[in-house]
Amino acid sequence: QVQLVESGGGLVQPGGSLTLSCSASESIFDFNAMGWYRQTPENEREMVALIHPPGGRTVYEKDRFTISLNSAENTVNLQMNGLKSEDTGVYYCYSRILRREFWGQGTQVTVSS
Repeated sequence: QVQLVESGGGLVQPGGSLTLSCSASESIFDFNAMGWYRQTPENEREMVALIHPPGGRTVYEKDRFTISLNSAENTVNLQMNGLKSEDTGVYYCYSRILRREFWGQGTQVTVSS
C-alpha cells in the first residue's frame, strides 16, 4: 500500500511563505500524477497543484503556489508565497497510479497574525 506523509505545515503570518513536503513510500516516478489539495472550513476539498512526475510536467498551480519534485529526497513539494488568511486549511498530498488514488493524512496550515 502506498503511503504519503506530509510535513512542513504550521502557523505563518499573512504575506509569509511556507514549503510543504510529501514523502512517498515508493519512487515518485512510479506515479502518473502527484499533487496537493486543501480542505478549508468554507469550501470543499480543492486542487492546489498537480504535476506528472514522468517528464516533470506541471499540470496545474494556483496563483502564488509552486509545485516541484525532489528526486534525491523522493518528495513532491509545494512552495506557497504571499499567504493569505483564506489559505488556511488542511493540505493533503495526492498521488495516482492509473485509476488508483492515494492520500496523505494532511498537514494543517494556519495563516494568521
